[in-house]
Amino acid sequence: MYDKKVAIIGMGYVGLSLAAFLGNKVRAIGVDANKNKINSLLSGIPPFYEPKLEYHLKRAIKNGLRFADQINKEIVSSDFVFITVGTPTDSNGKIDLTNMKSALASIAEHMTNLQNKPSIIIKSTVVPGTTMRVIKQILEKNGLRESVDFDLLTNPEFLREGSAMQDTVSPHAIVVGGSNSKSIENLTKFYRTIYKKKQNIVETNNVTAEVIKYANNAFLATKISFINSIANICQKLPGTNVDKIAQIIGMDPRIGNQFLRAGPGYGGSCFPKDVQALISFANDIGYKPILFDAVKNTNSLQVNAVLNLIKHNLRNLTNKKISILGLAFKEDTDDVRESTSIKLVNLLLKHKCNVMVHDPKAIDNTYQMFREKIKYSKSLSDVLTGSDCAVIMTPWENYKYLKEKDFLKMRNPLVIDTRRILKLDNKKILYIGLGIGN
Repeated sequence: MYDKKVAIIGMGYVGLSLAAFLGNKVRAIGVDANKNKINSLLSGIPPFYEPKLEYHLKRAIKNGLRFADQINKEIVSSDFVFITVGTPTDSNGKIDLTNMKSALASIAEHMTNLQNKPSIIIKSTVVPGTTMRVIKQILEKNGLRESVDFDLLTNPEFLREGSAMQDTVSPHAIVVGGSNSKSIENLTKFYRTIYKKKQNIVETNNVTAEVIKYANNAFLATKISFINSIANICQKLPGTNVDKIAQIIGMDPRIGNQFLRAGPGYGGSCFPKDVQALISFANDIGYKPILFDAVKNTNSLQVNAVLNLIKHNLRNLTNKKISILGLAFKEDTDDVRESTSIKLVNLLLKHKCNVMVHDPKAIDNTYQMFREKIKYSKSLSDVLTGSDCAVIMTPWENYKYLKEKDFLKMRNPLVIDTRRILKLDNKKILYIGLGIGN
């Protein structure tokens, strides 16, 4: 193992994935104020579902990965202290730095009289200028000086939920932003040691690194809203298929084929939050971000395209049993934050529907939101039996193997496939693929 000590503060998707990876490379400790979460991690059990995370976590614990629920002098004296706490948006759409400021204040308190000079590395997503204007100021409150008593670097992450471990182990790029070349060199050298020699590492300043993260997510969100708009056009044009269109335009090297999979809209913990934070930041500095406003609004309205298909085919929704297949915002995660499925459930409840839901991983998280307002099923057979409409929202692998006989258990075999993962050709079943003109 590489002879360095690292601390990771914040055990969410980013922090825990990083801890599980680095724990197999260096002496590492993960920190989170949630004691229940720490107790679970000490047993090798992640607090959320992420493919391969539990495997890497248990392996790292065997190699010496530790956990703590408080920041102390030992943690702050690590060679590298990664900050991975959540930075949500507040009620006004601006970034909320409450968790960040709390962690930084504790770090500053314990950083006095250290024998070494730690590198404080910001992996949390923060709006441009935050590292040097806000974070630096908090860390220097006790008379400490950046570049003298500590180094301060910006090192954004580019993880995708559902493949967080893969993206941590093999990142497409690593961005290191700092104010002096020595601190940048130290972190770059560390990464060169633990990653493959050909790993792409980009060195820049703090504010550029901050903008890179927002630009990356805003562009991907734009691609999704774009292809969803094309899907809505295709819906009204008989004979068209949005997947064929996406396939061909994706062959253009200027466009690329990723994030051109039309659906009910993007969700999760990153895209909605980051697009909104970028909009608010742009407005604050005197620029009207018309494009990003359109991306956000297009995504917000996409769930209505699904609701309208249900209403058009069922007419009266009162007391209709609607089956929702897929609650997580994407497959291979249990995350329902900003999930379009959750938005659709809320709309259906307003129309006095009887909602039955199914998801391989996200039932528990959904129950925390709706309790007894809807019904939950662990069986695909049960969720479909007697239903007036089945809506496939999340492209889980097991949904792809549903057969026509499964849908014939419905009272009214109406299937709305927002991901176009099925091929049903039975006159007794009305199959509607979002983005396929009928």
